[in-house]
Amino acid sequence: MNIVELGQISSMKYGKMLSKDLAVDEGFPVYSGYRITGYSKEYLYNDPMLIVVARGVGGTGDVKISPPNAWITNLSIVLELDDSKVDKRYLCYLLNRENLKDKLNSGAAQAQITIDSLAKYRIRLPQIKQQKRTAEFIAKYDDLIENNRRRIQLLDESARLLYQEWFVHLRFPGHEQVKITDGVPEGWEPTLVPDVIDVNPRTPVEKGKEIWYVPMSSLSETSMTANTADFERRTKHTNVKFKKNDVLLARITPCLENGKTGYAYFLAEDEVACGSTEFIVLRGKRVPSEFVYCLARSYPFRENAIKSMTGSSGRQRVQNSCFDKYAVPLPPNSILDEFVQIVQNNFEQIRNLMAQNARLAKARDLLLPKLMSGELTV
Repeated sequence: MNIVELGQISSMKYGKMLSKDLAVDEGFPVYSGYRITGYSKEYLYNDPMLIVVARGVGGTGDVKISPPNAWITNLSIVLELDDSKVDKRYLCYLLNRENLKDKLNSGAAQAQITIDSLAKYRIRLPQIKQQKRTAEFIAKYDDLIENNRRRIQLLDESARLLYQEWFVHLRFPGHEQVKITDGVPEGWEPTLVPDVIDVNPRTPVEKGKEIWYVPMSSLSETSMTANTADFERRTKHTNVKFKKNDVLLARITPCLENGKTGYAYFLAEDEVACGSTEFIVLRGKRVPSEFVYCLARSYPFRENAIKSMTGSSGRQRVQNSCFDKYAVPLPPNSILDEFVQIVQNNFEQIRNLMAQNARLAKARDLLLPKLMSGELTV
């Protein structure tokens, strides 16, 4: 293996801040390194690019490959690689194992990595053919994981669309024969949220017991799944506590606007976890957890929460009291039962796919260091 500096195999530049006149609702993705943050009339890079997150709130030092035809913002450093010496996917796998934040943090008040420090960073590289073989082998695991993620999102979206059809647009089974007055179908009960859902319920946990801590970063913007790799074990749990099948709703900007919501499927029946005070726990009392999750994802419910936000710019927080007067038309048990019977299959498939992904990721992560070190070859 050869030892090289990153500056010897790539040229580096910061991305660019997008000007307001280029921002559009639909267009080329604007990629910060954390996620797609919007869309642009133009793109900076036609090809997917290897980037290192240089600064921002969390994620500094993460290494990603951008979407094609993307505008990459100045939160990231873009590496244009000499592909005769290094394979893009191989280098992405390698650098993600290096913990760049701890090794290259400049020491500023907010963690950041500079081009100068990154260019001098030394790595060990095998011959290009071995890099490509290794990357292709590992990518098979990632492709399977990504396919499962897409299926999860479709299953999640299907459940939420059914909720919207039945309980927002009121096109539930038999709706043609039901009279609707002031937006409430006959036989449905106009009910305030606290009467059917516990908001931040008290969940006791044994003092000093080690339990999972779930950070806001682990929640998804597009589905119920959480990234369990971000979880930590803690014995101090003064934060919000929850249990299996509770719903975790982001309460801060921009997380709520971006849709961050979690469904706590990942816990055992008798297990308690704690998490950031940056989300609110919702637990069904007279409605099933699947209904609570879809309600929390619905636009009217989120809009009501967003309107209640107070606090300093950029860190406004939802007020729990916003739910006190929010009415939920409670359907008869027969309709609730029929809804749950349909969507439970989606939820169960999502759990199975997440379990598959966990096994795939574990196998990949066991193989990766051995392949990188040369202990195993493809």
